[in-house]
Amino acid sequence: MNSEVVTFASLGLAEPILRAIGEAGYTSPTPIQAQAIPQVLAGGDLLAAAQTGTGKTAGFTLPLLHILSQTHAHPHPPGRPRCLILTPTRELAAQVEESVKTYGKHLPLASLVMFGGVNINPQIGALKKRVDILVATPGRLLDHVGQKTVDLSGVEILVLDEADRMLDMGFIRDIRKVLALLPKKRQNLLFSATFSDEIRQLAHGLLHDPATVEVAPRNTTAERVDQAVYMIGQKQKRELLAHLIKEKQWFQALVFTRTKHGANKLAEYLSKHGIAAAAIHGNKSQAARTRALAQFKDGSLPVLVATDIAARGLDIDQLPQVVNFELPNVPEDYVHRIGRTGRAGAAGNAISLVDDEEIKLLSAIERLIKRRIDRAVAEDFVPSAGAEAAHDADHQREPLQRRGGRSGQARNGTPSGAPRGDRATPGNRGAGQGKPGARPQPRRGEAGGNRAPRSAEPREITGNRMQPSRPEVDGNRISHASRRGDVDGNRAVDNRRADVDGNRARPGRNRPAAPRAALFSAKPGSGNR
Repeated sequence: MNSEVVTFASLGLAEPILRAIGEAGYTSPTPIQAQAIPQVLAGGDLLAAAQTGTGKTAGFTLPLLHILSQTHAHPHPPGRPRCLILTPTRELAAQVEESVKTYGKHLPLASLVMFGGVNINPQIGALKKRVDILVATPGRLLDHVGQKTVDLSGVEILVLDEADRMLDMGFIRDIRKVLALLPKKRQNLLFSATFSDEIRQLAHGLLHDPATVEVAPRNTTAERVDQAVYMIGQKQKRELLAHLIKEKQWFQALVFTRTKHGANKLAEYLSKHGIAAAAIHGNKSQAARTRALAQFKDGSLPVLVATDIAARGLDIDQLPQVVNFELPNVPEDYVHRIGRTGRAGAAGNAISLVDDEEIKLLSAIERLIKRRIDRAVAEDFVPSAGAEAAHDADHQREPLQRRGGRSGQARNGTPSGAPRGDRATPGNRGAGQGKPGARPQPRRGEAGGNRAPRSAEPREITGNRMQPSRPEVDGNRISHASRRGDVDGNRAVDNRRADVDGNRARPGRNRPAAPRAALFSAKPGSGNR
């Protein structure tokens, strides 16, 4: 289908949906939307992949709104959703539900978002009313199932959004539990940034004769994003960043660091040097994260420093600048990071500050995207004489580690590519991380990514419950410090997995991790629809 001649009206969407699309400022579908929407409307299963920023969210929200508006479930009691959308992170869940509200505002359909890190009672109250579309993270959803506040027996459409991220974050067992609660006859939609082999294996077990949509090659970067690398020592990075922000007059820049501690320190440094900045990561409360995103989107906060919690799903209209203060351990995450700019056909700019210890990471990224990233030089930049001493006094360098692959696990149960300074282990260091003899302190981890329609603004979410005496992952209680798993989006240990974004760890299980290929025992045609 040629998206250049396709309109939303020609796709067969209901008039109230077309009206909402027009009010949101959209005129024509993106390639992923032009191909996915007819497939979903046809009623079959779908496996869809497109690089970030191409409109995948609308690719499934628009047709499912149409389907649900054309049919009526009988009976449809409170707390019994007709459509279930699973997302890996709380930000992504919130923004997907915002998309549902944006495009469905003229329809008599009710939606609800649920995730951990916030008070569960308002969610329980909302489930006492009719809910047509439920957007949830797996762990919090299972919490509700355990309390018998939600009934999944009426789900007609299941959507796994950012399915590759779900696998990376160790949600296999929770997804299996959710699937067991769903009716066998349903429509299944898998949306992903990439078609990894693991995603194809997952689809083989879950989907029945699915249509496949892939509008971009695997792990490609947006064509309209200018990429450049500055070779610079680690201790001079923050000075160079401040120089570039002032010299180039960046009014909106999203800066990625590898760790939460590093994000905090960098934001503090920039603020001290006259550049308004805030950090966003899993140790921040949901309200603080929402506020920072809102300020960044409306332009009142020029610099947002983030860990990979923001790498997926953040949809900021015409974000001009992305900076990799540190390269990610996983090359694919580079694609998702810089995909925050150059969205929806707009031009964007992405730079990376790379020191000698990151050369191998840079090489891996260039192999992945099949191109050499241009090297740039800040000819007018001269580091101050005390830059290194100031860095050492303010921030102990966290050493790089080799990553043994996306599924590699170190002997202590930490993903082998996780940086030492931010591992989810009992001995994880706090503010004094990296200092020999420092007393271990339990820390909270985080997860990444979220997507929203460009018109959506983050909503303030209150009632966030934090338990400072217990280790947490993205604001969600863990049973014991020794059973920690996920940090910064790295996969948790499968046999004692600590969930992310409101997904509670289940202690007392020490079974060997199951192969991903065996995630779903049902085969196509075996009655899993």
